[in-house]
Amino acid sequence: MSALNDRFGLAIRLATEAGAMALRMQPPAGAEGATLKGAQDWLTEADGAVERFLSNRLADAFPSDGFQGEEGGTARHGTLRWVVDPIDGTSNYARARPRFCVSLALLEDRTPLIGILVAPAMGETFAARRGAGATLNGTPIRAANTTQMSRAMVECGWSHRRPATMFTAMVKRVIEAGVAPRMLGSGALALADVAAGRLDAYVELHINLWDVAAGLVLLREAGAYVSPFLEGDGPERGNPILACAPGIAAELRQVVDL
Repeated sequence: MSALNDRFGLAIRLATEAGAMALRMQPPAGAEGATLKGAQDWLTEADGAVERFLSNRLADAFPSDGFQGEEGGTARHGTLRWVVDPIDGTSNYARARPRFCVSLALLEDRTPLIGILVAPAMGETFAARRGAGATLNGTPIRAANTTQMSRAMVECGWSHRRPATMFTAMVKRVIEAGVAPRMLGSGALALADVAAGRLDAYVELHINLWDVAAGLVLLREAGAYVSPFLEGDGPERGNPILACAPGIAAELRQVVDL
């Protein structure tokens, strides 16, 4: 347990430093500060810099741990594996919007152990350790107690990895359930908002491990419902995800067909 505590403390410090680095490097509004890797899949100079910073510092502290980043892939193998999204919400980041974060997680095989999300422009740090609860800026958080879809706030994430017709059909069903869907551009922060009770649900038809790894710990520790993302080839190829307040899980699973 002390080894996990050591990693948890360092993870918070490193993610905070990485968030500060990202904030310093954020392009000004209107600047051509990003390139496209694919459809609405943005990349900035800070993505690579933040990932390298975290990889190097974690290697120095825990050389036997593995490391997987969104940009560089698997750099090291180990029983314990750090999973990093250097900047989640890059489209927001590239346009000087504040809704972005650094995501840092630790997994043991398919078991998420630590999840840290630092949103520097919003002054927020989400942190969770398996079996020890979840916090926002040091204050414990819990998923919402919402039980009626008509009162639910639901965010729908779009992915170019699934046909647009599948996404529009899902959003149509959400609207028909009496919900006004939202899209705010950061899947990682949407999952954290579900854990904090600020959002009742987040659903996306395909999302990658680095986007959700930290959120999986936050959601578990905050008592939210989470679909089985890590089943099958989810860790390697991605999966759909539904995270929500437990009181609407049964109904919402039918609505979004997950």
